[in-house]
Amino acid sequence: MDFEDRLEQAIARGSRARVTRTQQQAATALSAEEYKRLYTQYRLEFSDCIEQCLRKMADHMPGFVVQNMVSDGWGAGIRRDDLSVGAGRARENLFSRLEIMVRPFNSYHVLDLSAKGTVRNKEVFQRDHYSKLDEVDPEVFRQLIQQWALEYAELYTAQV
Repeated sequence: MDFEDRLEQAIARGSRARVTRTQQQAATALSAEEYKRLYTQYRLEFSDCIEQCLRKMADHMPGFVVQNMVSDGWGAGIRRDDLSVGAGRARENLFSRLEIMVRPFNSYHVLDLSAKGTVRNKEVFQRDHYSKLDEVDPEVFRQLIQQWALEYAELYTAQV
């Protein structure tokens, strides 16, 4: 067998492998509706987890108020407004807040969780975690929500 025959066979094998791989990917890929259903399931699950964690924080940290959020995503936040009176009667409004949310569904089929914490007018942390919808580990997301809430509680109490 000469080089040209072997080359044609190699090209044919490569083409068959590509077609087979494409068919397998199409068979395992989720449809758009399945992605939306999966996103909605996770969004509801994690929104509840966020709200429960932040309600417990507000119960343990006087002055914080819980807010449900549905603007740039779904989740909840806690906030506290304080008034600081300095020497010479100068007043300063101080706000502290923690927001944790699941960002809206996107065309990349990614579940995105974000958190932003502010203590006395200073942003102390901003966190993001994301995963492909078909690769999400719910336990990892729940642990991150709890970890971020605990981290904020520690940062807040250390500065106040």
